[in-house]
Amino acid sequence: MHKNLSHEEITPPEYSFYLGCVIPNRYPFVEQATRNVLNELGVRLKDMQGASCCPAPGVFRSFDIPTWLAIGARNIAIAEENNADLVTMCNGCYGTLIDVDHQLKTDEKKRTFVNNHLVKIDKKFKGSIKVKHLAEVLYMDLGMDKIRDSVTRLLGGLKCAVHYGCHLTKPSAIRPWGGETEDPRFFDELVEVIGCESTDYKDKHMCCGAGGGVRSAIKEVSLDFTRHKLEMMREAGAECIVVMCPFCMLQLDLGQIEVNSIFKDEISAPFAIPVFYYTQLLGLAMGMHPNDLGLVKHHNLKGVPPFVDQEPILSRIFKELGYDYKQLQKQSVKTES
Repeated sequence: MHKNLSHEEITPPEYSFYLGCVIPNRYPFVEQATRNVLNELGVRLKDMQGASCCPAPGVFRSFDIPTWLAIGARNIAIAEENNADLVTMCNGCYGTLIDVDHQLKTDEKKRTFVNNHLVKIDKKFKGSIKVKHLAEVLYMDLGMDKIRDSVTRLLGGLKCAVHYGCHLTKPSAIRPWGGETEDPRFFDELVEVIGCESTDYKDKHMCCGAGGGVRSAIKEVSLDFTRHKLEMMREAGAECIVVMCPFCMLQLDLGQIEVNSIFKDEISAPFAIPVFYYTQLLGLAMGMHPNDLGLVKHHNLKGVPPFVDQEPILSRIFKELGYDYKQLQKQSVKTES
Protein backbone atom coordinates (compact mmCIF):
# COMPACT_ATOMS: atom_id res chain seq x y z
CA MET A 1 0.00 0.00 0.00
CA HIS A 2 1.49 3.31 -1.09
CA LYS A 3 1.79 6.24 1.25
CA ASN A 4 -0.28 9.24 0.19
CA LEU A 5 2.19 12.10 -0.19
CA SER A 6 1.09 15.65 0.54
CA HIS A 7 1.55 18.43 -2.01
CA GLU A 8 4.43 19.83 0.06
CA GLU A 9 6.22 16.47 0.08
CA ILE A 10 6.18 15.99 -3.68
CA THR A 11 6.73 19.59 -4.76
CA PRO A 12 10.30 20.90 -4.38
CA PRO A 13 10.62 24.33 -2.74
CA GLU A 14 10.90 27.14 -5.28
CA TYR A 15 12.56 30.54 -4.99
CA SER A 16 13.14 33.50 -7.27
CA PHE A 17 16.93 33.74 -7.37
CA TYR A 18 18.13 37.33 -7.01
CA LEU A 19 21.81 37.73 -7.92
CA GLY A 20 22.45 41.41 -7.17
CA CYS A 21 25.54 43.16 -8.55
CA VAL A 22 28.65 42.10 -6.62
CA ILE A 23 28.33 38.34 -7.15
CA PRO A 24 27.95 38.40 -10.97
CA ASN A 25 30.68 41.03 -11.32
CA ARG A 26 33.17 39.97 -8.66
CA TYR A 27 32.37 36.51 -7.30
CA PRO A 28 30.57 34.46 -9.95
CA PHE A 29 31.85 31.28 -8.31
CA VAL A 30 29.62 32.12 -5.32
CA GLU A 31 26.61 31.93 -7.61
CA GLN A 32 27.91 28.63 -9.03
CA ALA A 33 28.42 27.13 -5.58
CA THR A 34 25.04 28.30 -4.31
CA ARG A 35 23.13 27.07 -7.36
CA ASN A 36 24.80 23.66 -7.15
CA VAL A 37 24.28 23.30 -3.41
CA LEU A 38 20.63 24.32 -3.51
CA ASN A 39 20.01 22.00 -6.44
CA GLU A 40 21.56 19.16 -4.45
CA LEU A 41 19.26 20.06 -1.54
CA GLY A 42 16.22 19.76 -3.80
CA VAL A 43 15.52 23.45 -4.25
CA ARG A 44 14.26 24.79 -7.57
CA LEU A 45 15.57 28.25 -8.45
CA LYS A 46 13.74 30.53 -10.85
CA ASP A 47 15.85 33.17 -12.57
CA MET A 48 14.66 36.76 -12.36
CA GLN A 49 14.74 38.01 -15.93
CA GLY A 50 15.48 41.73 -16.13
CA ALA A 51 16.32 42.21 -12.45
CA SER A 52 18.49 45.23 -11.68
CA CYS A 53 20.60 46.52 -8.80
CA CYS A 54 18.54 46.27 -5.61
CA PRO A 55 19.47 49.35 -5.35
CA ALA A 56 22.19 49.58 -2.69
CA PRO A 57 20.75 50.65 0.67
CA GLY A 58 23.80 52.45 2.04
CA VAL A 59 24.27 54.63 -1.03
CA PHE A 60 21.10 55.03 -3.10
CA ARG A 61 18.65 55.28 -0.20
CA SER A 62 20.76 58.07 1.31
CA PHE A 63 20.15 60.26 -1.73
CA ASP A 64 16.78 59.37 -3.23
CA ILE A 65 14.29 57.31 -1.22
CA PRO A 66 11.38 57.46 -3.74
CA THR A 67 13.55 56.08 -6.56
CA TRP A 68 15.05 53.52 -4.18
CA LEU A 69 11.52 52.34 -3.35
CA ALA A 70 10.42 52.18 -6.98
CA ILE A 71 13.45 50.20 -8.19
CA GLY A 72 13.26 47.83 -5.24
CA ALA A 73 9.55 47.32 -5.90
CA ARG A 74 10.27 46.54 -9.56
CA ASN A 75 12.65 43.75 -8.52
CA ILE A 76 10.12 42.32 -6.10
CA ALA A 77 7.44 42.49 -8.80
CA ILE A 78 9.63 40.28 -11.02
CA ALA A 79 9.77 37.70 -8.24
CA GLU A 80 6.00 37.97 -7.83
CA GLU A 81 5.61 37.17 -11.53
CA ASN A 82 7.58 33.98 -10.79
CA ASN A 83 5.09 33.12 -8.02
CA ALA A 84 8.04 32.30 -5.77
CA ASP A 85 9.58 33.94 -2.71
CA LEU A 86 12.72 35.94 -3.46
CA VAL A 87 16.04 34.67 -2.08
CA THR A 88 19.22 36.74 -2.15
CA MET A 89 22.82 35.83 -1.33
CA CYS A 90 23.75 39.40 -0.30
CA ASN A 91 23.11 41.23 2.98
CA GLY A 92 22.85 44.61 1.27
CA CYS A 93 20.36 43.37 -1.31
CA TYR A 94 18.46 41.69 1.50
CA GLY A 95 18.47 44.95 3.47
CA THR A 96 16.97 46.89 0.59
CA LEU A 97 14.47 44.35 -0.65
CA ILE A 98 13.04 43.28 2.71
CA ASP A 99 12.80 46.92 3.82
CA VAL A 100 11.06 47.95 0.59
CA ASP A 101 8.75 44.96 0.83
CA HIS A 102 7.84 45.84 4.43
CA GLN A 103 7.27 49.52 3.72
CA LEU A 104 5.06 48.87 0.71
CA LYS A 105 3.02 46.21 2.48
CA THR A 106 2.35 48.50 5.45
CA ASP A 107 2.09 51.94 3.82
CA GLU A 108 -0.67 52.35 1.25
CA LYS A 109 0.55 55.80 0.20
CA LYS A 110 4.02 54.48 -0.70
CA ARG A 111 2.50 51.44 -2.41
CA THR A 112 0.29 53.68 -4.56
CA PHE A 113 3.28 55.86 -5.40
CA VAL A 114 5.45 53.00 -6.67
CA ASN A 115 2.61 51.31 -8.54
CA ASN A 116 1.85 54.57 -10.37
CA HIS A 117 5.38 54.28 -11.74
CA LEU A 118 5.45 50.51 -12.26
CA VAL A 119 2.27 50.59 -14.33
CA LYS A 120 4.25 52.46 -17.00
CA ILE A 121 6.28 49.28 -17.57
CA ASP A 122 3.35 46.93 -17.08
CA LYS A 123 4.35 45.84 -13.60
CA LYS A 124 2.73 46.04 -10.17
CA PHE A 125 3.81 45.45 -6.59
CA LYS A 126 1.20 43.11 -5.09
CA GLY A 127 2.81 42.06 -1.83
CA SER A 128 2.27 38.39 -2.69
CA ILE A 129 5.70 36.98 -1.82
CA LYS A 130 8.34 37.13 0.92
CA VAL A 131 11.89 38.39 0.69
CA LYS A 132 14.41 35.99 2.22
CA HIS A 133 18.13 35.74 2.77
CA LEU A 134 19.92 32.53 1.84
CA ALA A 135 20.68 32.03 5.54
CA GLU A 136 16.96 31.99 6.30
CA VAL A 137 16.28 29.50 3.51
CA LEU A 138 18.97 27.16 4.80
CA TYR A 139 18.36 27.51 8.52
CA MET A 140 14.59 27.96 8.67
CA ASP A 141 12.97 26.77 5.44
CA LEU A 142 15.11 23.69 4.78
CA GLY A 143 16.09 23.37 8.43
CA MET A 144 19.10 22.11 10.33
CA ASP A 145 17.98 18.49 10.13
CA LYS A 146 17.96 18.70 6.33
CA ILE A 147 21.41 20.30 6.28
CA ARG A 148 22.75 17.76 8.78
CA ASP A 149 21.38 14.85 6.76
CA SER A 150 22.99 16.21 3.59
CA VAL A 151 26.49 16.25 5.11
CA THR A 152 28.51 13.21 4.08
CA ARG A 153 31.93 14.28 5.35
CA LEU A 154 32.98 16.70 8.09
CA LEU A 155 35.59 19.38 7.45
CA GLY A 156 38.01 18.41 10.19
CA GLY A 157 37.48 21.12 12.79
CA LEU A 158 38.50 24.02 10.56
CA LYS A 159 38.59 27.12 12.79
CA CYS A 160 36.27 29.65 11.16
CA ALA A 161 35.62 33.28 12.04
CA VAL A 162 31.94 33.72 11.17
CA HIS A 163 31.02 37.20 9.96
CA TYR A 164 27.28 37.87 10.05
CA GLY A 165 27.29 41.40 8.61
CA CYS A 166 24.94 44.24 9.47
CA HIS A 167 21.82 43.92 7.30
CA LEU A 168 21.35 40.21 7.95
CA THR A 169 20.11 40.71 11.50
CA LYS A 170 19.04 44.34 11.81
CA PRO A 171 16.62 46.07 12.10
CA SER A 172 15.35 43.17 14.19
CA ALA A 173 11.66 44.13 13.95
CA ILE A 174 11.47 43.03 10.31
CA ARG A 175 14.00 40.20 10.41
CA PRO A 176 12.98 36.56 10.96
CA TRP A 177 15.35 35.82 13.84
CA GLY A 178 12.93 36.47 16.69
CA GLY A 179 14.79 39.46 18.08
CA GLU A 180 18.04 37.51 18.46
CA THR A 181 20.22 40.17 16.90
CA GLU A 182 22.74 41.04 19.63
CA ASP A 183 24.24 37.57 19.89
CA PRO A 184 22.71 35.35 17.19
CA ARG A 185 23.80 31.75 16.74
CA PHE A 186 22.17 30.57 13.51
CA PHE A 187 25.19 31.19 11.27
CA ASP A 188 27.51 29.59 13.82
CA GLU A 189 25.25 26.52 13.87
CA LEU A 190 25.32 26.29 10.08
CA VAL A 191 29.13 26.34 10.19
CA GLU A 192 29.37 23.84 13.03
CA VAL A 193 27.04 21.30 11.38
CA ILE A 194 29.58 20.79 8.58
CA GLY A 195 32.34 19.92 11.04
CA CYS A 196 33.96 23.33 11.43
CA GLU A 197 34.62 25.20 14.66
CA SER A 198 33.01 28.63 14.90
CA THR A 199 35.76 30.53 16.67
CA ASP A 200 34.49 33.27 18.95
CA TYR A 201 36.26 36.61 18.67
CA LYS A 202 35.95 40.12 20.07
CA ASP A 203 33.64 42.56 18.25
CA LYS A 204 32.24 39.72 16.17
CA HIS A 205 29.16 41.70 15.13
CA MET A 206 31.01 44.85 14.22
CA CYS A 207 30.58 46.07 10.61
CA CYS A 208 33.21 44.87 8.13
CA GLY A 209 33.71 48.51 7.15
CA ALA A 210 32.20 48.47 3.67
CA GLY A 211 28.62 49.43 4.46
CA GLY A 212 26.82 52.75 4.28
CA GLY A 213 28.89 53.91 1.34
CA VAL A 214 31.95 54.30 3.60
CA ARG A 215 34.19 52.17 1.38
CA SER A 216 33.35 54.36 -1.60
CA ALA A 217 33.60 57.67 0.23
CA ILE A 218 36.37 57.27 2.82
CA LYS A 219 38.25 54.08 2.08
CA GLU A 220 40.88 54.47 4.80
CA VAL A 221 38.16 54.75 7.46
CA SER A 222 36.37 51.68 6.09
CA LEU A 223 39.65 49.73 6.10
CA ASP A 224 40.34 50.71 9.69
CA PHE A 225 37.15 48.82 10.60
CA THR A 226 38.44 45.89 8.56
CA ARG A 227 41.87 46.04 10.19
CA HIS A 228 40.30 45.83 13.65
CA LYS A 229 38.10 42.87 12.71
CA LEU A 230 41.02 41.04 11.15
CA GLU A 231 43.14 41.62 14.24
CA MET A 232 40.42 40.18 16.47
CA MET A 233 40.00 37.16 14.18
CA ARG A 234 43.73 36.46 14.07
CA GLU A 235 44.05 36.89 17.82
CA ALA A 236 41.32 34.26 18.28
CA GLY A 237 43.18 31.78 16.07
CA ALA A 238 40.83 31.78 13.08
CA GLU A 239 42.14 29.87 10.07
CA CYS A 240 39.57 31.31 7.67
CA ILE A 241 36.63 33.70 7.46
CA VAL A 242 33.15 32.53 6.47
CA VAL A 243 30.56 34.97 5.12
CA MET A 244 27.15 34.99 3.48
CA CYS A 245 27.44 38.39 1.82
CA PRO A 246 29.60 39.17 -1.25
CA PHE A 247 30.20 42.80 -0.26
CA CYS A 248 31.46 41.73 3.17
CA MET A 249 33.47 39.09 1.30
CA LEU A 250 35.03 41.77 -0.90
CA GLN A 251 35.89 43.96 2.08
CA LEU A 252 37.43 41.10 4.05
CA ASP A 253 39.16 39.58 1.01
CA LEU A 254 40.45 42.48 -1.10
CA GLY A 255 40.40 44.58 2.06
CA GLN A 256 43.15 42.43 3.57
CA ILE A 257 45.47 43.29 0.72
CA GLU A 258 44.61 46.98 1.14
CA VAL A 259 45.03 46.86 4.93
CA ASN A 260 48.43 45.20 4.53
CA SER A 261 49.50 48.18 2.43
CA ILE A 262 47.81 51.14 4.12
CA PHE A 263 48.37 49.99 7.71
CA LYS A 264 51.67 48.17 7.20
CA ASP A 265 53.32 50.14 10.01
CA GLU A 266 50.49 49.48 12.46
CA ILE A 267 49.97 45.72 12.13
CA SER A 268 52.26 43.07 13.60
CA ALA A 269 52.33 41.05 10.37
CA PRO A 270 50.49 41.01 7.02
CA PHE A 271 47.08 39.36 7.09
CA ALA A 272 46.50 36.23 5.02
CA ILE A 273 43.20 34.78 6.26
CA PRO A 274 41.31 33.17 3.36
CA VAL A 275 37.64 34.09 2.94
CA PHE A 276 34.95 31.62 1.89
CA TYR A 277 31.28 31.98 1.11
CA TYR A 278 29.32 29.50 3.21
CA THR A 279 27.89 27.43 0.36
CA GLN A 280 31.42 26.66 -0.85
CA LEU A 281 32.22 24.88 2.41
CA LEU A 282 28.74 23.38 2.72
CA GLY A 283 29.12 21.88 -0.75
CA LEU A 284 32.42 20.26 0.21
CA ALA A 285 30.80 18.74 3.28
CA MET A 286 27.99 17.44 1.07
CA GLY A 287 30.51 15.55 -1.06
CA MET A 288 30.49 17.90 -4.04
CA HIS A 289 33.56 18.32 -6.23
CA PRO A 290 35.71 21.43 -5.53
CA ASN A 291 35.41 22.51 -9.18
CA ASP A 292 31.64 22.78 -8.75
CA LEU A 293 32.15 25.13 -5.82
CA GLY A 294 34.65 27.58 -7.31
CA LEU A 295 37.40 26.39 -4.98
CA VAL A 296 40.18 25.74 -7.49
CA LYS A 297 42.04 28.84 -8.65
CA HIS A 298 44.20 28.11 -11.65
CA HIS A 299 45.37 31.56 -12.71
CA ASN A 300 47.40 34.48 -11.38
CA LEU A 301 45.38 37.28 -12.93
CA LYS A 302 45.59 40.54 -11.01
CA GLY A 303 42.35 42.04 -9.76
CA VAL A 304 40.51 38.72 -9.92
CA PRO A 305 39.28 37.19 -6.66
CA PRO A 306 39.90 35.48 -4.38
CA PHE A 307 42.59 37.98 -3.43
CA VAL A 308 43.87 36.17 -0.32
CA ASP A 309 45.49 32.86 -1.18
CA GLN A 310 43.18 29.98 -0.23
CA GLU A 311 45.55 27.20 -1.28
CA PRO A 312 47.30 26.58 2.09
CA ILE A 313 43.99 25.87 3.83
CA LEU A 314 42.37 24.10 0.88
CA SER A 315 45.37 21.82 0.32
CA ARG A 316 44.98 20.55 3.87
CA ILE A 317 41.20 20.11 3.61
CA PHE A 318 41.41 18.54 0.16
CA LYS A 319 44.03 16.04 1.34
CA GLU A 320 41.68 14.91 4.11
CA LEU A 321 38.91 14.56 1.52
CA GLY A 322 41.06 12.64 -0.96
CA TYR A 323 41.90 15.44 -3.41
CA ASP A 324 45.23 16.90 -4.48
CA TYR A 325 45.01 20.68 -4.94
CA LYS A 326 47.85 20.90 -7.47
CA GLN A 327 46.39 18.07 -9.51
CA LEU A 328 42.97 19.76 -9.53
CA GLN A 329 44.63 22.94 -10.80
CA LYS A 330 46.31 21.06 -13.64
CA GLN A 331 43.07 19.30 -14.56
CA SER A 332 41.19 22.60 -14.62
CA VAL A 333 43.75 24.25 -16.90
CA LYS A 334 43.76 21.20 -19.21
CA THR A 335 39.95 21.20 -19.36
CA GLU A 336 39.80 24.90 -20.27
CA SER A 337 42.50 24.64 -22.91
